[in-house]
Amino acid sequence: MNKTTPVLIIGAGPAGLAVAGRLRKLDIPFEIVERTDKIAWSWHNHYDRLSLHTVKQLSALPHLPFPENYPLYVPRLDLVKYYENYATHFNIKPHFNTIVHNITKNKQGEWIVSTEDGPTFQTQHVVVATGVNRVPHQPKWKGQEDFNGTITHSRHYKNPEPFKGGKTLIIGMGNTGAELALDLSEHEVKTWISVRSPLNVVPRDVNGRPVQVTSKKLAKIPFGIGDLLGSMIRKFIIGDLSKYGIPMSKMHPAKQLRETGKTPVIDLGTVAHIKAGKIKILPDIAGFYEEGVTTKDGQNHPFDHVIVCTGYRAKIEDFIENVAPLLDKYQVPKAPVIEDAQYEGLYFVGFDNYKLGGILGTIYNDSEAIAKRIKETLEVEV
Repeated sequence: MNKTTPVLIIGAGPAGLAVAGRLRKLDIPFEIVERTDKIAWSWHNHYDRLSLHTVKQLSALPHLPFPENYPLYVPRLDLVKYYENYATHFNIKPHFNTIVHNITKNKQGEWIVSTEDGPTFQTQHVVVATGVNRVPHQPKWKGQEDFNGTITHSRHYKNPEPFKGGKTLIIGMGNTGAELALDLSEHEVKTWISVRSPLNVVPRDVNGRPVQVTSKKLAKIPFGIGDLLGSMIRKFIIGDLSKYGIPMSKMHPAKQLRETGKTPVIDLGTVAHIKAGKIKILPDIAGFYEEGVTTKDGQNHPFDHVIVCTGYRAKIEDFIENVAPLLDKYQVPKAPVIEDAQYEGLYFVGFDNYKLGGILGTIYNDSEAIAKRIKETLEVEV
């Protein structure tokens, strides 16, 4: 079966919803496909305690603010309700359980999007909203098949219950690893974190004020003074964690974000547990043995459980032909709107991790740029 539509959106998470909401406001028809059976599937399935780390006034989707009774940092289940209500409000009806198999351009300049066991779409505009967290990244270590305990990727972690009574190692101290370690430690699970690379750690709040809001104000101060003030605040609140085994990055968090897209660790209480000795730090691991892991300093450490917090990959090259020139060195799209005739009509939203404000803030802005370009193009075609 073939379907023709002016715009096809791939993904019904927050990025796809944001574009759909803007197009609906502009009275531009579209179709939207979603590989799972739910709106914002990932948020349905994240760990129980998760809340947004960004403030609600900077995290809503276009044209529909969060309800006033929502807390400053929106919890996961409230966020799911909001996204589902957003879809209802804008009459967004995805084709669920529809997996995109291939995106290519025909000789007439139209995009052909084929799906597994579903329709093939013919369209002038394709918005790829599958995001940076599409495919879990789980490295393989020497000897892990011999390990007698459990190995779980963070995507499958829900709460501390299965880990109680045992010793648990978190591999990776990004935002997820730091929060899962805190969740375990707060529930009396003996917890360690393996840290491989130097880290930037920032508090979520200082004296009850969100650091995100303060950082946006500091970023406007010229001559790098804002970065300097931010470093002073971080040094005073977080301190030097190297004495606890955590190598500290020499790059300022804002610069790290701008240049690498790597978000600093936003501390929700993990640092206090580390300083109190409730969460212990190990160096990078070299491999597994039957009873636990071997770290790169040659020491063996017994564990019952290992939780792998090594992130995700976008991997859009799996289904978009000839997309390599559009990707940066981290294999994510360089821009939301492609200024290249060969790729005209192809857009990306939900991939930009390089700006202050979090991914939801960039989704808000990038969806506006995409909707504007689509509107201009369709008006020219008419």
